[in-house]
Amino acid sequence: MLVLARKLGESIIIADNITVKVVSVENGVVKLGIDAPREISIIRSELIEEVRESNKAAVQAHGVDKDDIDSLSKLLGKS
Repeated sequence: MLVLARKLGESIIIADNITVKVVSVENGVVKLGIDAPREISIIRSELIEEVRESNKAAVQAHGVDKDDIDSLSKLLGKS
């Protein structure tokens, strides 16, 4: 992991087409502005984890077989 220090108004550039800028710093909260092409998906990590946990709970609650999920993943090309 690369760790960088940035001040208010400073930014970093990723792969020539993504810019991350420090927009504000207040009460220990850093707000970032991200400028990226529309085809780049930007999702907060805690939301991804929440969906993962929800999916696991649904599988357990409905008795879905892991082999069925693996088979479906292969059919969808996500093995």
